[in-house]
Order: sequence, then structure tokens, then C-alpha cells
Amino acid sequence: MGSLYTALASFLDARHRLGTWQLRIDDIDPPRAVAGSVERILTGLKAHGLLWDDEVIYQSQSTDAFEHALTQLGQSGRLFRCRCTRADLKTTGSCGQACVNQQHADDVPHSLRVSVDRSLLTDSEDRFLGPQGITAEALPQDFIVRRRDGLFAYQLAAAVDDAQPNFTHIVRGRDLLDSTHRQRYLHSVLGLTSPQYAHVGLLCGADGNKLSKQNGAPEVILGQAADNLRQCLIQLRQTPPPASARNPDAILEHAISNWAPPLHRTQYP
Repeated sequence: MGSLYTALASFLDARHRLGTWQLRIDDIDPPRAVAGSVERILTGLKAHGLLWDDEVIYQSQSTDAFEHALTQLGQSGRLFRCRCTRADLKTTGSCGQACVNQQHADDVPHSLRVSVDRSLLTDSEDRFLGPQGITAEALPQDFIVRRRDGLFAYQLAAAVDDAQPNFTHIVRGRDLLDSTHRQRYLHSVLGLTSPQYAHVGLLCGADGNKLSKQNGAPEVILGQAADNLRQCLIQLRQTPPPASARNPDAILEHAISNWAPPLHRTQYP
């Protein structure tokens, strides 16, 4: 339900503003991929009437752009090899062994990290949550852009893909707010233009944990799509659709017309 409600907020925000709604699948971590998960996502969105524009975008198709960004970071002098394991890291996730001052050979296991120059990034305005200041926890001294196993890190991939010219607004969950600071920093270093970000407060269960598959939340019942949408709209504090709206299309038509961005809420009980 948490994923559905975040997708619904993104969909309504785009449609209300007469924009297009693009669907991107972040599939750059094959070891953690679950067989059939992408198909279930697409089926679930279609069942609730959340139909995307154009072709589905798969992040794995952008590896050339990610590699080019790594080259740029290396040329900027901000990229360094880090041999730290999880046990070596600082509490902020930064390198804990001053690897930036060492010349680790390329043939030893390592990740690639980018050093952070805080002067390149200013506070920002989140469209839903308001002003966002920069803290040491939100933007540490450095962070990973390519993992030890050779895969591109989420921060780099999301930063490059979010800054594509046809993307103007990104709507996603509140749990990714700190990642936005890192991605905006990469935009500044790479000479890219940041889109406008908006983060939706997390939908949480009675135990206070967000309703996600990682926390064991049950999958939504596709045969109850209309009820699912109504529940999500209640949590988003939207004007309830009339009782005569009995199917997803009718509910969404009302919701698009009456969309009111959920401002300054970080969590939904």
C-alpha cells in the first residue's frame, strides 16, 4: 500500500499540472532483484488506472551515461578509491580510513567515492516539505558512486537519470530526502540541472514502520482497486470522491481535478 500511495501522489501531481507521467524502473542492482517483481509493479499500476506516458524507462539502459559521469567526476579530482568495509565506516557512512589521502591500486577490492565540497550546494525548497537545510548527516564528507562489486551506486544513477532534460519534477517518498542532497551535489559537480523535488510523507502501519515489502507489508489486493485508491486518498488528505465514483477511472478523474499537494507532512499514521 505504501508504494501504491506514493505512486498515486506522483500520478495526481503530474496529471493535475497537465504534465506527462513517466515510469522508471531502477533495475541497477541485479543481485537484489526478485523474479517477477517488475511485472507485478506494472500489473498493479494498470489495475489501479495509473497509466504512464511513453515507454517504461529502465535504468539499466543508461550505463553509458553513468560511466561518462564517473569519468567526469574523476577529471574533477573528487573521485577516490576506498577500501573500507562496513565496519570501517564512520557513523555518517563516510570513509573511515582516510582513503582519499592514499593511492590504492586499482587491482585491489575497492569502491569509488566522491569527496563533498559543501560550498557547491545550497539549501533547497522541497515542493511538499518546504525548505531543506544541509546537515552533516544529510551530506557527509563523501559517499559511494560505484560499489565494490562494480555496480553503479543508486546515488549516481538516480542523479544522472533525474537530470535528463525531459524530467522537470520528481515525486517520491520522504525516506529518500537525504539522498536528494547527494544527488543535487552530483548535479552541481557534473554541470547538470536539478529537477524540482517533492517528497511525500511515509505511509506507516500501527507499529510506526513504513508499509513496504521490506517491512513485510502485504501486497495490495488488485481486485479491490477502487477501495485501495480511496484509502490512499484518505491518507493523502484529499477530497473524498463521491459515492457514484465506483471504479478507478472515475475515482482518478475526481482526484486529478481536486488534487491538493500534501504539504509539510512527514508521516501518515
